Amino acid sequence: MTHVVTENCINCKHTDCVEVCPVDCFHEGPNFLVIDPDECIDCTLCVEECPVGAIYAQDDVPAGQELFLALNAELARQWPVIDAKIPAMPEAAAWDGRPHKLPLLIR
Repeated sequence: MTHVVTENCINCKHTDCVEVCPVDCFHEGPNFLVIDPDECIDCTLCVEECPVGAIYAQDDVPAGQELFLALNAELARQWPVIDAKIPAMPEAAAWDGRPHKLPLLIR
């Protein structure tokens, strides 16, 4: 099983999750993080570290966010690995919890 980064990460991009990942399965895009499903070992460490609650086990992804399973897999092949914590996006607090952010995703 893998874990999945979902919509609430868009325009927030906290990297607390990256810092605890033992296998460096996170990849960084301009305004979003993804998890490589082939690298994730289902350790669950990232779930607790995400300050915006954007990471779920693949079987627990909220209704309407299932497309993020494929999106994580696709973008992980394109984006570079991130393995160290960096500052969150400047307006992260203002974006936390806002719905319908998918059109804002920068590929």
